[in-house]
Amino acid sequence: MQVKEIGGYELVKAQSNTSEDFFNRSFVTYVHNGEERTFFVLYLRYFEEQILQQADFSHMLTFIKQYNLKLKETFALICLLKTPMLMERKRLYISTIDEFVSYLTEEPIDKAIRITADLQKNIEQ
Repeated sequence: MQVKEIGGYELVKAQSNTSEDFFNRSFVTYVHNGEERTFFVLYLRYFEEQILQQADFSHMLTFIKQYNLKLKETFALICLLKTPMLMERKRLYISTIDEFVSYLTEEPIDKAIRITADLQKNIEQ
């Protein structure tokens, strides 16, 4: 898998009667088996806010901030690294905080940060 782009953003309301402004979307564009794909993850912003307040995740968040990133920018890549079967999908909706936390183990985060750092170096050159 060759990562081409990662990112994430907070959704905004398209109409006044929707709840879109409660969600974050993370994405990663990558090349796998010669095919370029984009994978999106949608989750409640509340999940990320809860993680930011927990001491258990302070090391991970410090590591992400060290590279001037935000969790929503790297989360889709973290999901793919944790569960490679997701490469067969285009989207993932995370509906519980337990599912959100299940992706946040040390190994995929460290690897995602290294990939992101390499990606940033290539962009700067």
